[in-house]
Parts: sequence; structure tokens; C-alpha cells
Amino acid sequence: MVSIEYVHKLLEFYNQLCSPLCQQTGIPQTSMDILMFLKNNPQYKNAADIVKFRGIKANLVSVHVERLVQEGYLERQEVPGDRRKTELICTEKAAHVWKQGCEIQKAFFEMLFSGVPEESRKIFEHVMEQTEKNLNMYQRENKKK
Repeated sequence: MVSIEYVHKLLEFYNQLCSPLCQQTGIPQTSMDILMFLKNNPQYKNAADIVKFRGIKANLVSVHVERLVQEGYLERQEVPGDRRKTELICTEKAAHVWKQGCEIQKAFFEMLFSGVPEESRKIFEHVMEQTEKNLNMYQRENKKK
């Protein structure tokens, strides 16, 4: 079973890899996480999605999104037909940061899976896919109740 210490080490290692890019751009890690989330998951476009799927508190998302807008990395766009909703759109300025962030993420996974045979990686991916299917099934069943 994966321990809480493992998850902490995983996040700490990822943040260490991101640190030079954060320093170079002056973007805090949480802002970087928000940019990467929006670019890597184009189906999610608003602050509520960031709160829900990234687990960042709403007040922090608000502060970091405002900073990213002020610095020209994000733009806010009203959703046609629903003035209450606002989409967050990454700008061209964010594209450069995202490209470097993707390189960091690639290096992170290469280092993380270093020494893990390809067969084991495929088994890991299969286990993750199956557990996701199980979660989806249990969630659907609980919604019916």
C-alpha cells in the first residue's frame, strides 16, 4: 500500500524539478500547477474545475488566477449564455512556460520509472485503468442510492 510519505516525497520531488522554472519566470508553484492543469486538461476551463480536480483551495485558486491574469498568462472569458461562468484561457505567454513544464513532467516520469521494466509499467497502467473503472462503477452505483 502506498504511504502518505510516498505521496509527500513524490510531490516534493516534482516541486524540486519545477523550482528552476518557477524562479526563472517568477511564477509560484501553485500558479505553475494551475497553468499546467489548464493546458494539460483543456476540457476543464474554470476555477471550480481547478478546485475540484487539483484540490487547491478556492481562495488560493482565486489569488493565483488573478496573478496569472495580471501577468498576462491567463485571460478570463465569459461563457456565452451563462454570465455567472468564466472560462480561463491560457495566452501565448503561457505557451512557453507550458512547453518547459511539459519537459519537466516528462523528465519527472522518466526519473520516477527509471529501472522499472516496460512489462511492469504496462501492468501498472493496467492496474490504474482497472481501478479507475472500479471507481466509476462504484460512483454510479452510489448515485443511484
